[in-house]
Amino acid sequence: MPRRDDVVNFMHMLDHSREAREMVHGKVRDDLDRDRQLNLALVRLLEIIGEAANRVPTDERERYPDIPWYQIIGLRNRLIHGYDSVDLDIVWQIVCDDLLPLIASLEQIVRGFEDRLR
Repeated sequence: MPRRDDVVNFMHMLDHSREAREMVHGKVRDDLDRDRQLNLALVRLLEIIGEAANRVPTDERERYPDIPWYQIIGLRNRLIHGYDSVDLDIVWQIVCDDLLPLIASLEQIVRGFEDRLR
């Protein structure tokens, strides 16, 4: 049986991943350089995704090996501690390419939680 906090952490990861994807809809890479608010918002959303991933206990992470846990958590650490040297090309690539499969995996995990809680 999943713990309530685990479900919340997965939901935070999913919700913030979706929000980041929605923010780039209809935008191009140059928008990230020109729009400071978009830049800050995407970085912050990725930080939150990484923090929520870090809060998922190791035993739960092991149940879902298709999620790149260490990369997500490492990105969060890099964004927080290396705030002055964030590579926006990497941020854009993550949001545009890497979040889609993450969202699909998280949706499946959350559906599984919902089924078990019924």
